[in-house]
Amino acid sequence: MKKTLTESDYFEMNRVGWDRRAEAHFGSRFYDLKGFLSGETSLREIELAELGDVNGKSLLHLQCHFGMDTLSWARKGAVCTGVDISPVAIKKARELAQELQLGAEFVCTDVYSFQRSAPAPYDIVFTSYGTVCWLPDLSRWAQVIASNLAVGGRFYIVEFHPVYDLLAGYSYFTKHEPDIDEEGTYTENASDAIGKFAAWAHPISSVITALLAVGIQIERVSEFPYSPYNCFEGMVEREPGRFYLSHKENDIPMVYSITGRKIAD
Repeated sequence: MKKTLTESDYFEMNRVGWDRRAEAHFGSRFYDLKGFLSGETSLREIELAELGDVNGKSLLHLQCHFGMDTLSWARKGAVCTGVDISPVAIKKARELAQELQLGAEFVCTDVYSFQRSAPAPYDIVFTSYGTVCWLPDLSRWAQVIASNLAVGGRFYIVEFHPVYDLLAGYSYFTKHEPDIDEEGTYTENASDAIGKFAAWAHPISSVITALLAVGIQIERVSEFPYSPYNCFEGMVEREPGRFYLSHKENDIPMVYSITGRKIAD
């Protein structure tokens, strides 16, 4: 009889896969860790323009991978906490923080289980590029965001557009059971990190509705016809750092972002 997998089983599957990916990503050209260590930012034009000044703000980065974006915000003056499910990634993030002498905290846990150590909530909660697909329930995700965000604080997500997933052959709408695929990673050394992953589709409407339900007022929703990452097959870099895909001679929406503010407890 086939075993019915639980949420914990899926999270463990993804944890194993992301441990493998983290190891491969450290030395990849895609992440360019050498450039980052020499002072380059890992942040992209979209989030830099839309999130703006973070100096002196406390910032919670959910699903931070091995901390390059978290530490890039720390370089801009934010007091950062990064959270990720992969112990391999979190170990590397802590090593990078120590090497760069940046005061960022890193916590190894899944998003739903995160509990902050500081009594005060954060001024900013941030998450980016390939995050919500690893979570089965956006209502619980939004509750974690709201419980850790100060009244008046900002929430910001920049994420790959779910229309791409639809064109790639996956559901646009959320299904109870995740899609499970065995695949390599999205960096040039993909064969170094073959793993099995469970992922859930979430339309933009579900993301917005979940945030509104926990008292986060939506201030801006943006969509972009390009990705700042060359991470999908067939992309064309028409402008420096902007990668496009077309469908029937029209540009596919590649990225969306949402800016919100918590209005009350």
